[in-house]
Amino acid sequence: MSRRLRLTLLVLGGLVLALVLAAVIAVYLLLQPERFTRMLQTQARAAGLELSLASPASPTLFPRPALQLDGITLNAAGATAPILLAAHGQLALPWHTLFGGPTVISQLEIDSPRVDLDALQDWLAALPAKPEGAPPNIPRIDTGVSISHGSVVRGNEVLLGSVSLQAGSLVTGQPFPLALSAVTAAGTPVQLRLSATPRIEGNALQLQDITLHLTQGSTVKLALTGNAYWHGAADAEASLSGKLEQANAGQYDISLRLTPADQSNPLLLALKLDGPANHADLKLPPLALARWWNGLGDPRGPQLSVPPGSGHAEIASLEMAGISIEGLTVQAGIDAPAAAGTVAAPASKPAAGKKP
Repeated sequence: MSRRLRLTLLVLGGLVLALVLAAVIAVYLLLQPERFTRMLQTQARAAGLELSLASPASPTLFPRPALQLDGITLNAAGATAPILLAAHGQLALPWHTLFGGPTVISQLEIDSPRVDLDALQDWLAALPAKPEGAPPNIPRIDTGVSISHGSVVRGNEVLLGSVSLQAGSLVTGQPFPLALSAVTAAGTPVQLRLSATPRIEGNALQLQDITLHLTQGSTVKLALTGNAYWHGAADAEASLSGKLEQANAGQYDISLRLTPADQSNPLLLALKLDGPANHADLKLPPLALARWWNGLGDPRGPQLSVPPGSGHAEIASLEMAGISIEGLTVQAGIDAPAAAGTVAAPASKPAAGKKP
């Protein structure tokens, strides 16, 4: 190899190395990972949360500008139990953000998140109430959200595994799509598809044109449409109706109507179900119903009791969420409305047969 050729190659190699170093420096200068980390942590603190990373965010420009996040932990301020743990995340950024544009995120991807329901419920319960009459806020999400290989747990108990979620942008006046799939602890696949258009109207958050499709394995299919409104706290109302199909049991007409709490009445859900062999017309307080449902899954033994509420139900056979009900007849009544968030004591006719 001639001396001139060696010099030419050395010069070219030096230029390539200089370009690589310049590109690395440009990535850090343009992406400024500390800026986005601070932005995320500030937004988390505003919601009473603490966000931490196992290592500083690392930037990349190819195939698109993005920040890599490793070892994500999200917990309520002052709490020790994390709400969310995730092995890896990525924030995809638009090119105009790199060149001085608004600090926005075009895509959020989270891999292997673990969400603890108990910690999440504790954080929600500790949130301060908004002043009466204050308009609700839609948390604008310009980004799409992608979650893979996730799980939902309560303590050490896995409730859902293989959780995958895909969601579009959340902007007032624009349809918001969401698709979720998971596997229950019993190994049954569950799929949910939801679409709604959020709007702020006065001091109310409206969810218009709701369409919901839920399937549980090959045995249960639920399709609902309707609208919902939220004024804050337990001041919520909704009206949804559609069809429920259960394998080997037929198709049912189903309607759900949520009425807001007031000084005398709790938040109430009116459920009507009409189909072959199964009929129900019930008014249920959702908060008390959630506590009753949790009692059925108590690891120390199911707490079998009539669910709180009023109305009547005649269930010849029903299987859902690992619980089998046969020959159930309920006639329940509430003598006086319960205060919001309390469990009313129903008078009931016992079931002809019920087995966990």
